[in-house]
Amino acid sequence: MVAGFDQPTSGEILLDGKPIMGLPPYERNVSTVFQSYALFPHLTVRRNIEFGLKRQGERNIDARVKEMLQLVRLTGKESRMPSQLSGGERQRVALARSLALRPDVLLLDEPLSALDPILRKQVRRELHELQRNTGITFLLITHDQEEALVLSDRIAVMNGGKIEQVGTPREIYLKPATRFVAGFLGAMNWIDGIGVRPESTRIGRKAPGNGERSYTATVEGSRFLGNCIHIEGRLSSTGEPVICETPYSDEAIAPGEPVQVWWHPADEMRFSA
Repeated sequence: MVAGFDQPTSGEILLDGKPIMGLPPYERNVSTVFQSYALFPHLTVRRNIEFGLKRQGERNIDARVKEMLQLVRLTGKESRMPSQLSGGERQRVALARSLALRPDVLLLDEPLSALDPILRKQVRRELHELQRNTGITFLLITHDQEEALVLSDRIAVMNGGKIEQVGTPREIYLKPATRFVAGFLGAMNWIDGIGVRPESTRIGRKAPGNGERSYTATVEGSRFLGNCIHIEGRLSSTGEPVICETPYSDEAIAPGEPVQVWWHPADEMRFSA
């Protein structure tokens, strides 16, 4: 709808305070980077980047293309075809092609989903730097919660076509407005209607007894994740599952062993519905 490919049934869309709903896509100063990159396979890197510039009547195309190549770190690869590039490089070409047009808003439709996990983190860092260097507003659509938290200055969480909460990544994660938002942004333990993040939940053979909320549980399994231990258990009183992510320790807790699960009341999340 922002790009102009579809029309909203109600409401309005403002760009720089001006309504744009009546404008065709080509009259909106908006560029899109698609999930599949949509590069022209028969054109070189340079020809892909300059494609939109030619249609806009840019006078100094060579200088603009050079600037974009430097921005996305592809200088020296302008004569290559898309098939000769890695996935991360193809992503950068798609970004350069859109950024070259100096859009007011750059739309990013799950731009990292086609990349493997390691490359995704690398391109994610580059994407963040690009936004800071250009100052262009990026509107990114993603189903990856970590990606949203890392990249965004402001997040809107949608559920069933409606926005449930808008805020900074910190606000959304630590102070979710609804149960859906809390569960969507990360793993949750739901105990007696109270939500507690696994990283705020501790486990041991004995609770410290310093005002924590404590429950007896039975360990069902554990996994070593490098930076923490992921322990799965079940509460003895209600049978509810519970997950704890605790710092690595030499103290091993075996499956079937009775333990205490606890957390600080300040880490609890309560919702009316």
